[in-house]
Amino acid sequence: MEYPSHNGMSQQFNPYLCCFRPDTCVNCSRIFSQCLTLCWQEKMVTINTESALTPRSLRDTRRMNMFVSVAAAVPGLLFGLDIGVIAGALPFITDHFVLTSRLQEWVVSSMMLGAAIGALFNGWLSFRLGRKYSLMAGAILFVLGSIGSAFATSVEMLIAARVVLGIAVGIASYTAPLYLSEMASENVRGKMISMYQLMVTLGIVLAFLSDTAFSYSGNWRAMLGVLALPAVLLIILVVFLPNSPRWLAEKGRHIEAEEVLRMLRDTSEKAREELNEIRESLKLKQGGWALFKINRNVRRAVFLGMLLQAMQQFTGMNIIMYYAPRIFKMAGFTTTEQQMIATLVVGLTFMFATFIAVFTVDKAGRKPALKIGFSVMALGTLVLGYCLMQFDNGTASSGLSWLSVGMTMMCIAGYAMSAAPVVWILCSEIQPLKCRDFGITCSTTTN
Repeated sequence: MEYPSHNGMSQQFNPYLCCFRPDTCVNCSRIFSQCLTLCWQEKMVTINTESALTPRSLRDTRRMNMFVSVAAAVPGLLFGLDIGVIAGALPFITDHFVLTSRLQEWVVSSMMLGAAIGALFNGWLSFRLGRKYSLMAGAILFVLGSIGSAFATSVEMLIAARVVLGIAVGIASYTAPLYLSEMASENVRGKMISMYQLMVTLGIVLAFLSDTAFSYSGNWRAMLGVLALPAVLLIILVVFLPNSPRWLAEKGRHIEAEEVLRMLRDTSEKAREELNEIRESLKLKQGGWALFKINRNVRRAVFLGMLLQAMQQFTGMNIIMYYAPRIFKMAGFTTTEQQMIATLVVGLTFMFATFIAVFTVDKAGRKPALKIGFSVMALGTLVLGYCLMQFDNGTASSGLSWLSVGMTMMCIAGYAMSAAPVVWILCSEIQPLKCRDFGITCSTTTN
């Protein structure tokens, strides 16, 4: 509303000042009502601004983010349970089926073979079914593999069941970090993906506890069969998980994608802004193998992801976890109970170190964490190898047994705070948008 001034020029009406101007011919009641209206509007702006900081919806958003990060990381729990369970069950399986060393290796490595098979179909499966239902498919296969392992009547049947378990792990190990990276905002992406690795370590610890409990009876079937319970839990949790907003946008379901983002972001503006970014990125057509052949930068990113995953395996930490009881037997722990307790201590170290990594991975930086972690692992494995060599030569003292445990803990801690979470984070971050699915599939298959 404009009113004339002394010089004939119009100016914006200001109810706070007009009552002091004798030449302004405005009714006093009108001035008063304008003042009340302006004051009420300013009050409402203040209320809205303050309520936007701590609304009930913000608490709901945080709860939803927590639920997604925990539920989608349960596949890591299944992976960790399988790693830990086979370490404790292998001695009893060996006695039951009278296995040679070669067959023992097949029992352990058959899961990795299945994981490689599962990784080959990850990209297609996650695109056709979506991240959510890919997780459910992996959970169903995990239930079938666990039951098959528990009721195996021959070593061949056991190996086949563990291949099915491996396929489930291969699907989950690709889909879960990908889903978490797409659901998380940029400032907490590292923390949410690290939750997957934390679940892996929790699964290992729970498996070692289960192994210790069943070691007195030697019931390896119960050790393997109990894995079906958390897989059923995952099936239930997946029902309540939302679809990935990126996958929804890929399918043209933009309204649903925005609804999911509204549940996960602090404000509607952030949700709309991120959806626009997703839609822009989807305009870059996925190139896959064709782009890999002609684009040097794409090849570099894909090979770097594969190299990172290979380096994670070459650390040997998975071998230590699989064969921990046997390592401690070589280190002078003679009884099964002693070996399982020492293995449990290592598992607890793994879990606590990963817990620390969850809260430091976004602050410490990716490269410094890898440099420090690999240095710690190198030192630990060298000293551990020296200790085991002394036992092999028959010149070791009892103190070297505990030094072996300490060095194993040191190796695992270095791994948990560096290569274990950081490699998965980097592999999801370094791939170009044009061939992201292809690059992640290649790196996961390498792992």
